Amino acid sequence: MKKIGIAVTDPEDWTASALINAAKAKGFSPYALDLRTAVVDMKTTSSESTVHFRAGDLSLSDLDAVIVRDVGAGAFEGVSFRFDILRELEAGGIPIINSPEAIQNAANKYHASYLMSKALLPAPDTIAVQDLEAALRAVSRFGDSVIKPVFGYKGKNIARIKNGEVLFSDRKSTSVSLEAALENLLTERGMLYIQEFIENPGRDIRAFVVGGVAIGAIYRKAASGSWVNNLSQGGSADRCVLTDEQKELAEKASLAIGTTFAGVDIIEGYVKESSPKILEVNGTPSGKGIYDAWGINPAEHIVEYINNIL
Repeated sequence: MKKIGIAVTDPEDWTASALINAAKAKGFSPYALDLRTAVVDMKTTSSESTVHFRAGDLSLSDLDAVIVRDVGAGAFEGVSFRFDILRELEAGGIPIINSPEAIQNAANKYHASYLMSKALLPAPDTIAVQDLEAALRAVSRFGDSVIKPVFGYKGKNIARIKNGEVLFSDRKSTSVSLEAALENLLTERGMLYIQEFIENPGRDIRAFVVGGVAIGAIYRKAASGSWVNNLSQGGSADRCVLTDEQKELAEKASLAIGTTFAGVDIIEGYVKESSPKILEVNGTPSGKGIYDAWGINPAEHIVEYINNIL
C-alpha cells in the first residue's frame, strides 16, 4: 500500500481531514505529518553519505508522495528549514504537491504578481516601493488603493487608502495621518506592495483549480460594512458558476504560479462589461468553502491527481 504524507499543523483542519479520508478511500495509507517535528540526521564518510529525514516515528524518505496543507509559521530559519526538507525530498524523487517552489511563488504576492504579469494575465495595477515619497506617489496615482502584506494571509493587515483616509481590514480606522501610516508600514515591512482598488459589487470569486482544471468556484461576499471579502474576515460564501473567461483565467493563473492545486481569487469589477482580474493565488487553500457551497471536495480531485502520476 502506497504511503502519502499530509503535511499539516492543525489535526482538526477540515482540508487536512478531507485529504486523509480521500487518500484512504483511494487505497493509500495516509500519514498526518507535522514538519515542525522533523529531524534530519546526516552522516558523511570518505566513501558515502547518508541522510535520514524523520518526523516522529515516520521516515519521510519512505513516503510515495506528500501533499502540503501547511508547513507551519514561525521564525525565518525554521520555516526555511521545512521548505528545504520538502525540496530535498522532491529532489530525491518524491512528488510534493504543491511543490515548495509553487507554494513560495504563491505566498509571495509581489513575485506572484510578477509571474502573472509576465504571463500576460490581467490583474490590478501594482506598484512596489521602498520609500515614503514613492509610496505617496503611488497612492496619489491610484486614488483608491490597497496595501497588502507581501506574505499576508486571511485578509489580515490590509490597508485601504481612500480619500486620504487609512482603513485597515481587521481593525478600526485610525486617526494617524496618511504619511505617518505609510511611514509606520514601511518601518514594519521594509517595502510596500500597493495595488489599485477595483470597485466591485461587494464580492470576489474563489476558483479552485486542480491539475490545470477549474473544478468549481464560490463567491466570497463581504460582511456588512466591510470592503474585504475573505471568509476569515466575516465574509460569506455562495455558489458561483464561472464564465468561460473566468475559468480560463483561473487555470492560466495556476499554471503561471506552478501550482498543482490552487485557490485563485478573481475580481469582477463593478461595471458589468469590465474584464475579470486576478487578485492572488493561494497555494495552500482550504477546500471547505467550495464543499459547503457545492458539495465539491477538492481533496478527492487532488488524491486522484496523485494516483494518476504514481
